[in-house]
Amino acid sequence: MGIRVAGLDIKNRVFLAPMSGVSDQPYRKLAARFGAGLVVTEMVASADLVEKRTDVIRRTKGKSSAHPFVIQLAGREARWMAEAARIAQGFGADVIDINMGCPARQVTGSLSGSALMRNLDHALELIEATVCAVSIPVTLKMRLGWDDNSLNAADLARRAEAAGVRMVTVHGRTRCQFFSGVADWAAIAKVKRAVTIPVIANGDVSTLNHIEEVLAQSGADGVMIGRGAYGRPWLPGVLSAALNGLPGRMPGLMEQRDLVHEHYDEMLVHYGSELGVRCARKHLGWYIAQVGDHGVHLTQEAIKSWRHRLCRQDDASCVRTGIDEFYRYAEDRVAA
Repeated sequence: MGIRVAGLDIKNRVFLAPMSGVSDQPYRKLAARFGAGLVVTEMVASADLVEKRTDVIRRTKGKSSAHPFVIQLAGREARWMAEAARIAQGFGADVIDINMGCPARQVTGSLSGSALMRNLDHALELIEATVCAVSIPVTLKMRLGWDDNSLNAADLARRAEAAGVRMVTVHGRTRCQFFSGVADWAAIAKVKRAVTIPVIANGDVSTLNHIEEVLAQSGADGVMIGRGAYGRPWLPGVLSAALNGLPGRMPGLMEQRDLVHEHYDEMLVHYGSELGVRCARKHLGWYIAQVGDHGVHLTQEAIKSWRHRLCRQDDASCVRTGIDEFYRYAEDRVAA
């Protein structure tokens, strides 16, 4: 079962979250291939997009990797949000997502991201400017509020819907929680009751049981997986299939090796060899840590040793050789 956002049909209810430094084009391409209902670009700073910064333009690539193509924008000034939205639509975006949920200090310190939840009137100015600037659907990602004394997600969602937003995603934490504690899925239900547009629940979702529980507690129309997909770009698609009673296509250990090679090579193309080698390291570290999903028993010392070998290497050919050797090592340690 999918979700309809304005005139767009989203194929299923399990999405991949936008994550800075993670959900770049190569990563989204894999997630979409394995069946994620929706994938979203990394957060794009609106003023930097208008100024056509090379690194920011790179974040908007990927039109051919998935449909619908969603570009997430962040900012604090209506004029830049509007102009960036027009540019994003020109780049082929099918949806513009507005970030009002990022808790990072460098983002909130510039009065963007979740800092906008401290002033809903200003937040609405940005939403209205974005909606009026484009002819494609606009969605919104937020948190429960700034802190426990300002749980205003339902108010923001209600006003955003009135301004033309067509879907909202809510992370079940406040900004001041960052990622500590546990996500409050039940609190998202207040947002769901406040609007008629689709609501997507986010936070601490990484298993089928989590999905079933968050949908039951929140009444949300779908879920968004973030950190649970580190080293598992296939996870949203696998869990979507399971949610519908179908066998999930979890890649086997040797298929994962091939996917890691593909991911690595595409990152070198996407970023250029020198930067790509560095950007790929965190992904390699996560892939190494997640082979336990396949019944591989690795000690923490072994994980640390392999991370040290693959994630501190500057020579791409040596990394490729190391990937092969790691998966042979892992295959020998699959539980009988």
